[in-house]
Amino acid sequence: MRPSLTKEMMVKDFTNFYWLKEELQAFCREHGMSSSGSKLELTKRIETFLTTGERTKPARKSNNQKRAALSADLSLDTVITENHRCSQQARAFFNEVIGPTFHFSTYIQTYFKENVGKTYRDAVAAWYEEEKRKKQPTYKNEIAPQFEYNQFIRDFFADPKNKGKSRAVAIESWNIIKNLPGSNKYISK
Repeated sequence: MRPSLTKEMMVKDFTNFYWLKEELQAFCREHGMSSSGSKLELTKRIETFLTTGERTKPARKSNNQKRAALSADLSLDTVITENHRCSQQARAFFNEVIGPTFHFSTYIQTYFKENVGKTYRDAVAAWYEEEKRKKQPTYKNEIAPQFEYNQFIRDFFADPKNKGKSRAVAIESWNIIKNLPGSNKYISK
């Protein structure tokens, strides 16, 4: 059975179980830590707290950096920086260049994070390459590690033993596995 998330729990117990982002945020608020950031950032913050008692803060960008990024005119030659934001201004730019089908997919967000120094022209090319890959019959978009539920459901239905089973059965299986210690990955039985 899954333990309660408390400051007395062992890190091993914390990492052995599945936690909703809302639970992680509530824990952070309750213990005087920032509740902002991704699920992975919150998990790391809580691991540090449970291990050392240290209350780490999220990395903050200075307001000057943010203002400079907002005030800069965007072009195909705009260089992707470490401080890149998927902002409304960037969205408007890519909608103008690519068209109304553009959105900040997980793929393109990851592209920005992993390609500091490249340009928006490179990002546009990457967008079109990904759109081309999506049309392939074998294409499956990558599911980021924090979306364990989505990965479990995909793997459940990919198992030939589950052919014809309902989504309700898949969710029931997920609800069982997420409350057990250890991995939340789907394992064929």
